[in-house]
Amino acid sequence: MTLLDAFAGTQVQIIVILIALDVVAGILASIAKKEFRFGKVAQFMKKPILAYVFGFAVVRMVGTAIPSLGFLVPAAFLLIAVAVGASIFRNLHRLGLPLPGSEKM
Repeated sequence: MTLLDAFAGTQVQIIVILIALDVVAGILASIAKKEFRFGKVAQFMKKPILAYVFGFAVVRMVGTAIPSLGFLVPAAFLLIAVAVGASIFRNLHRLGLPLPGSEKM
């Protein structure tokens, strides 16, 4: 697996889409709460993109190189999707949408 192949999967695309939804929800919530700062957006984009997308690409490469560790790929995807999904729910709650359990996240 090449480095380019590690980023070409559907799971990476789903992670990027979830991150984009989280960013949009976070920006809308910040604007609604009058807390919006451009610096926070830049800082947010740096951390999750590097941690989630590149980290998942590395896990995919390891899972391909060492087949006995292949189980890590779906587990890592699930953990990332749950983490970003929780962040989306938090941002939607900050927007004022009544979502069950979102205040506990």
